[in-house]
Parts: sequence; structure tokens; C-alpha cells
Amino acid sequence: MHKYRMLGKKGEGTFSEVLKCQNIQDGTQYACKRMKQTYNSLEQVNNLREIQAMRRLSPHANILQLVEVIFEKKSGHLSLVCELMDMNIYEVIRGRRHYLPEHKVKNYMYQLLKSLDHMHRNGIFHRDVKPENILVKDDVLKLADFGSCRSVYSKQPYTEYISTRWYRAPECLLTDGFYTYKMDLWSVGCVFFEVLSLHPLFPGSNEVDQIAKIHDIMGTPDDTVMNKFRKARGMNYNFPKKTGSGIEKLLTNASKETVELIYKLCTYDCDERISARQALRHPYFKELRDADKRKQLVKAEKKEDNTDKASTVSGETAAKGANMVNKDGDQTSFQNTHRRRRRGKKALEPDNSYHGSLLPKVPQNKIISHSISNYPVTFPSSTNFPKIHNGPSMLPSIANTHYNKHHVGVKKSYQPPAKNVYGHYQLPSIHHKGKDTSF
Repeated sequence: MHKYRMLGKKGEGTFSEVLKCQNIQDGTQYACKRMKQTYNSLEQVNNLREIQAMRRLSPHANILQLVEVIFEKKSGHLSLVCELMDMNIYEVIRGRRHYLPEHKVKNYMYQLLKSLDHMHRNGIFHRDVKPENILVKDDVLKLADFGSCRSVYSKQPYTEYISTRWYRAPECLLTDGFYTYKMDLWSVGCVFFEVLSLHPLFPGSNEVDQIAKIHDIMGTPDDTVMNKFRKARGMNYNFPKKTGSGIEKLLTNASKETVELIYKLCTYDCDERISARQALRHPYFKELRDADKRKQLVKAEKKEDNTDKASTVSGETAAKGANMVNKDGDQTSFQNTHRRRRRGKKALEPDNSYHGSLLPKVPQNKIISHSISNYPVTFPSSTNFPKIHNGPSMLPSIANTHYNKHHVGVKKSYQPPAKNVYGHYQLPSIHHKGKDTSF
């Protein structure tokens, strides 16, 4: 931590506090998350889910970037140095008297869903999506605080009391930890409503009250949905039948597409709830999707232009080198020089296509036959070939000179020259098909 100067406190949570710090050398400001818990070894630190998740998910435009991990062995303190953002979503909407512009809300939700889509596709779900964990700076949104994340492929049941109560999905409230990554989408729907209306959607005072508030607005689900929860927990739920007031009555100024998307995100049955990828394809985000496509086309065109420029430069370089001046001052063709070098190199390379049939044919009474490996080689007896180890006159094989030099007369099967085979390195896939033990 001697590299950084502490400037002040940004916030504090149950397990950590966030400080604003500055790099002494270049003056860049960062956010330093200091853990309240102490750790025994660097191995224990590297096994933390939060650190593993941030390393796996980086870099992404909507994921908070981890700059440095600082572990002090003597004290056991751990600090995570991250990029500094301006504020979180809760601070954006706290105390506001006027609604946020619709285009700003749409932009925020689009980026939030992109961050979750990136997480889920990489096999991780957040489990604590709430306004305090969503950071913004200059209209750029980034998801933070991955201390509660788990692998999509890890074994159920999970921790029951996860996520902040107001943003907790029904499957988290009604089962003993039998929930999936779809719980993140329920939380997004709650955050979406809160950013639009400036007040929480389901502000329950306890778990029973939380379920009651969900039923007051969304209605009591039918028996087919409730049977799923009964099987998971083994309890008989007898909730009073309610129709629900509906979200549209709470968002009178919102468009039909907005209300429809919130309903899809806050679907009671997690099997019917949409994914982050499906939410991004909703008509509500059509303008932002089209803008993304235009940006991608511009990037592709720039890449093509850079490629064309690079090829043009290389062509000009080749043209300049077409007329080379040798030591005697004579101009020679660069291409001809290159061809001569290739011919010389080719002449030195072994000719693996050699067989005895390439030798001139002579009458049978003037032929001596020797067997080199399994290939019969015939040549005239009168020809004076170089002798190897004072043995009989024989033609050294061009295909494998080293082999013939040391194995004359030894009857072994033919061993072709060893080839340089370059192996293919395969990186471990992030999308595990089985259980992810690291999370």
C-alpha cells in the first residue's frame, strides 16, 4: 500500500470499506476495497470467489476493472484496487424530486443487462444485484461487488439468505437454496422499476412481508408454480389468492414496452423468466441495439482500412527493395535474389522422394544388389562410390544420411526422418460442462 495515498472514505459495508486512493507516481485515483476479514496466506486470497470472478470477467465495458490485489502477509489484510467510479445508482436516485430521463434509464438498464449476459455466459451469476452495487460514471454503468457470486455449474442447494431482501427472487425466499442464475434477472426488474419510479418495488420488512408485497402487486401464482416450491422445500404453502394490482398502475407514465419488460424480468416462475440475452433483444432496446450495430460496422471499416494501409505500406517497401545494389555496385533484382536464395536453400534440403528406381538401369550381369533398410537399391558394380566404414561400396541415402552412416548392414525396419510436429495448445474453457470447483 506504500504505492498509494489514501484520500478519504467512499463507503462501508458489512465485510469491507471502500476508500478513495491515489497512485503516488502518476497521480491516478482509484477505489480501494479493504476487507475487514484477515487472511492467512496468498493461496487463500487467490481462492476468493470475488478475485477469481473479476479476473475471469475482465476486461468488459460494464464490469468493474480490478487493477491490483494487495495482500499484506504480516497483518493478513487484503485490499482490492479498482477503477474509480463517480457514484452508485442508489446515490443517483436518492432524494430526487424529478424522474430520470427515459433515454438515460434505458441506457443504464441496457448496460446492466449486458454485464449480466457477459457474466452468465462465463458461468458466473452475481446473486446480489442492487442499486448500491451498480456504479456509474459519465453515463457508463459497471456492475461491482462480486463477493456473493457463484458458478452456474456449482451444486445446489446454495446459501438461503443471499441477496438483499427487497431484490430477492421468490425461489430464494421459498426454497432452501434451490435457485439459479435467473435470480439475477428478478433483481434487474426490481432495480429497473426503482430507477423509473424512484422508490423500491417490493420493500418487505421481513421474508413473510416480502412475499406478501410480491403477491399484492404480481398476484398469487397458480398451483402448478407453487408445486415447484413445495417439492423443493417440502412445505405446504397456503397463500391467499390475490389478483395483484399490477405494475402498470404504479408506472402510469411508462410505455407498454417498459411495463412488458419488467413483467418478463419479474416473472414468478423462474423457468419462464427471460434471460439477460433475451432481455437485450426486447423491442424496448431496439434503438440501442441499432446504435451498437452501427458502431461495430464503423470499427470493422476502420479495421479494413488499417489492413489496406498496412498492405499498401508493405507493397511499397517491397517495391523499394526491388532494385538492390550489391557490393560491386551492380543493381540486381530483389525478386531474382530471393529466388536464388530459395533455390540454394532447396538444394540443401533432403530429397525425401528418393528411391532406387531413379538410378540408371544397367544389364543384370553388371549389377550388385544391397538392401538398405527395406528399400532395395541397385547400382552398377563398376561405379566407384565412397566407402563407409570400410564396408562394401554403396550409395549413401540422401533421405537419411545419418541413419545409413551408423546402421550399415543392420536389418531394421525403415525409420523415416523425424518431422517437426508442432502441437496445438488448447486453453481451458471458461464454459464448464461439469461442476466448477473453483466457485
